[in-house]
Amino acid sequence: MSTNTEIYHAAKKQKAKLKPPSFYQVLMHNDDYTTTDFVVEVLQRFFALDIERAVAIMLKVHHEGKAVCGVFSRDIAMTKVELVRDYARQHEYPLRCSCEPV
Repeated sequence: MSTNTEIYHAAKKQKAKLKPPSFYQVLMHNDDYTTTDFVVEVLQRFFALDIERAVAIMLKVHHEGKAVCGVFSRDIAMTKVELVRDYARQHEYPLRCSCEPV
């Protein structure tokens, strides 16, 4: 039979192993073919940005070559990258999107 002390130490060991999830930033990359309107649409559709923020990020992508669209847990970031890539391909744009640890 377990004692309260053993239960406490077992619970403490489990808690010590838990750590917050890692975060990843989703980046959009500039290219010479994807239209600015399409980039703004993608930012609004997949990152829930208002028009002003979407335009600001699109301009940063255009002028600096890439920009952060958002920061998410790993699984959500990777899902967003895949959704953007699939959507761009469906519309025949070579839009690049990637994620990297923060």
